[in-house]
Amino acid sequence: MSLFDLNLQEIQAKLQGKELKVADLVDQSFARIQDVESKVRAFLTLDEENARAAAQQLDEQLATGGAASPLFGLPIGIKDNMVTEGLTTTCASKFLSNYNPIYDATVVSKLKAAQTITIGKLNMDEFAMGGSNENSAFHPSHNPWNTEYVPGGSSGGSAAAVAAGEVYFALGSDTGGSIRQPAAYCGIVGLKPTYGLVSRYGLVAFASSLDQIGPLTKNVEDSAYLLQAIAGHDPKDSTSAKVDIPDYLKALTGDIKGLRIGVPQEYMGKGVDPAVKEKVLEALKVLESLGATWEEVTLPHSEYAVAAYYLLASSEASSNLARFDGIRYGVRSDNARNLLDVYNMSRSEGFGPEVKRRIMLGTYALSSGYYDAYYLKAQKVRTLIKQDFEQVFEKYDIIIGPTAPTPAFKIGEQSGDPLTMYLNDILTIPVSLAGIPAISVPCGFVGGLPVGLQMIGKALDEATLLRVAHAFEQHTDHHKQRPQL
Repeated sequence: MSLFDLNLQEIQAKLQGKELKVADLVDQSFARIQDVESKVRAFLTLDEENARAAAQQLDEQLATGGAASPLFGLPIGIKDNMVTEGLTTTCASKFLSNYNPIYDATVVSKLKAAQTITIGKLNMDEFAMGGSNENSAFHPSHNPWNTEYVPGGSSGGSAAAVAAGEVYFALGSDTGGSIRQPAAYCGIVGLKPTYGLVSRYGLVAFASSLDQIGPLTKNVEDSAYLLQAIAGHDPKDSTSAKVDIPDYLKALTGDIKGLRIGVPQEYMGKGVDPAVKEKVLEALKVLESLGATWEEVTLPHSEYAVAAYYLLASSEASSNLARFDGIRYGVRSDNARNLLDVYNMSRSEGFGPEVKRRIMLGTYALSSGYYDAYYLKAQKVRTLIKQDFEQVFEKYDIIIGPTAPTPAFKIGEQSGDPLTMYLNDILTIPVSLAGIPAISVPCGFVGGLPVGLQMIGKALDEATLLRVAHAFEQHTDHHKQRPQL
């Protein structure tokens, strides 16, 4: 049995009992990376020297005292849009290929405090713009279940690394589904917390009113542990919520008797693969057997979510990416002859096609004469979508549907059709616009590829999401399946 098949309590028991060293965990992580990385290509940067040095320090601590954290000694991966002191942070873009941050993102600092060990930085769509990982400026990542298929995006490297057993868990960021969709495609658990629950300080911004950091893990319990470590108010982030953080582990009771589930008809209709819909219905039967009830509900403004999202996210991206000008940091064009050339050529050479597409769309939407017609109207639609969820949650405890309308698609299959690619996020985007939490858990396979079940909760009610997801997981074995690489 691989050490990666042990749960966190088993690992900590072996560490405390001196049956296992932190160095063993790190060795196994790097050994696994060496075995499968040529097929998966989940990493952009490895930090082997520092990881092994950190493991030695923690082993010395174990010898004299003990583990101070349930995450003690665990090898983890960080999506490459979260800054890491002294470790290159590229956002999978040529523009930042030489960027070495001088500080850690808050979530990275919190995981260091929890005494985890960062193995390296994980691949992604450039500046988190994409749903397949094909927009990375360096190379696409591959789905461990079938390496001819995409792992999803933009946190595709994070999802692939966890599914392939290269790290115990990883951090991703979710703007319109970028944690949940790759989690679904790779057969793991992905949690997008409530907007503001986890600090965004040190996350390179794509769309500031939507971006949220969250965990990608093998199971729901690991997700609860990781969320416990990274959640909480951060004075460095003006959008960070000042709320008390509950004990998420205590929420994993397995009891969902009397739970009221709403299933949106918009999430189970046109465009959703019938085989995916069948897996969701099977999952609902499992939840019914545990004492929950479900009814069909409606989220009438969902059909406008994709259009509103791409206007809002692209507008914010246009503003946020203005800082990448070839002057302050990042790559500067060698061919510039004057200041205007520096701006034009650095951005032309540094940004990839999808990033340019979204900057152009956002700049247009914010321009004089079009602001009211596009950006302002999209903000109004966002409010209507938020109100849809609020009305459903007046009667129901949780909303359930598919995470993505289909399983993963082949690499290159949709890369020439941006609109089709955008529609892959049609079931995750409304949640992001509303700022509420959602989790994707494995619920079966279609054609040998995983299918994700999306559970959507009330704002700041991650405890209920984790309780329901954990109860479902305890009565199925989908999360125990491993790809054969």
